[in-house]
Amino acid sequence: MSRLPNRVEDIIAAPTRRGLPRKVTHPPADIASSIKGMDNFCRVMAIRPGDHVVMLIDPLLDPRVVQAVQGLARGRGATFIAYMGDSTRYVTIPDEAKALLERATFVVSTWFASVIDPFCMALRKNKGQRWVKITFFRDLDLLNTPQAQFPIDLLGEIIRATSRLFPEQGDFTLRFTDPRGTDFRIPYTDAMLQKLKRHNRWRGHNIADEDGCYVHYLPTHGPNLFEPGMVGLKPEDKVGISGTIWAQWAVGFDHPFASPVGVEFRDDVVFAVHGEGFEADVLRDYLIGGTLEEVGCGHNPKAPRFDIYPAGPNSPGALHFGINALKPSEYLRRVMPNWEEPHIHMDLVTYDSTVTAGNSPMIEDGYLLSLRDPKVVALAERYGDPVELLEGFPV
Repeated sequence: MSRLPNRVEDIIAAPTRRGLPRKVTHPPADIASSIKGMDNFCRVMAIRPGDHVVMLIDPLLDPRVVQAVQGLARGRGATFIAYMGDSTRYVTIPDEAKALLERATFVVSTWFASVIDPFCMALRKNKGQRWVKITFFRDLDLLNTPQAQFPIDLLGEIIRATSRLFPEQGDFTLRFTDPRGTDFRIPYTDAMLQKLKRHNRWRGHNIADEDGCYVHYLPTHGPNLFEPGMVGLKPEDKVGISGTIWAQWAVGFDHPFASPVGVEFRDDVVFAVHGEGFEADVLRDYLIGGTLEEVGCGHNPKAPRFDIYPAGPNSPGALHFGINALKPSEYLRRVMPNWEEPHIHMDLVTYDSTVTAGNSPMIEDGYLLSLRDPKVVALAERYGDPVELLEGFPV
């Protein structure tokens, strides 16, 4: 393939570049493409007759998205109710919403709490609720985009191929390096690995038809190479995360970093932020003492390569390192008062990482190696030209 777009110069020159909130216009697609997007929507939203659908929404969500989910629910013989909160930034579910959620069998949510609140996790685990997080479906016109229309079964095969790049068993270290000097390590135990591989997202199952499932729509955000809850860790558990991430960019900044910024972890927490520029000062002001919430890896070849708003990139091989701080960032509150994530969060971004799981390479210089998996290429041939489908990244 031609050189992968992964440099700062590529980011700056890209029409898709977005690190701060701004309206993106999605022009109408042709009929054939529109049907593909609608088909994916209806498949992911696997609402059954008799389901009770609860939608957790916020004031800035496109009301047509709510109407689309409601229409699908009613068309399938399910009941529907929506609860509007003040924003998406809840980290715990408010008491008045809990009673509504208890009755649900299917949940569609814009709220950050969906993934981290133990209450939500328990509803999936103990009651078998099926959850769809719509961080990246806030505008109905997104159905017109290539990322919404990308074959969902092919996306699942790409994810399964990435899963096969992990060791089959045993302890190992997940290591991240790049040309700027990043050397970041996450120790994995076999128990963590097996827990990760059992998750519906790492099985490439992006349709919300399994009891207890959690999926992202648009397909897909991540899945995460590391996420404490996904690997079975409790908040008090320590695994020895260490090293420094020299990021290229981060959500909340219009341009890539003008001068080097390194976030150093010791013993699972942010120990220091290195660098002299404005961006380093912003991160140093609130990230010290923070913890790693996720390392997400993009998998959708038609996600805009350099659109990282609101929660990091979804393009294959692009990484976001999600950190939760001990206090909110005043800078983020000023520049993104209506951010879809809580202001304690930060998503550092790299496009040129090399990732190894033990001795197994997963990403080389930002290229996700599962895109070359024979099963992925063979399945892509069913849908079109494998090169265009898998390596024609929108930049």
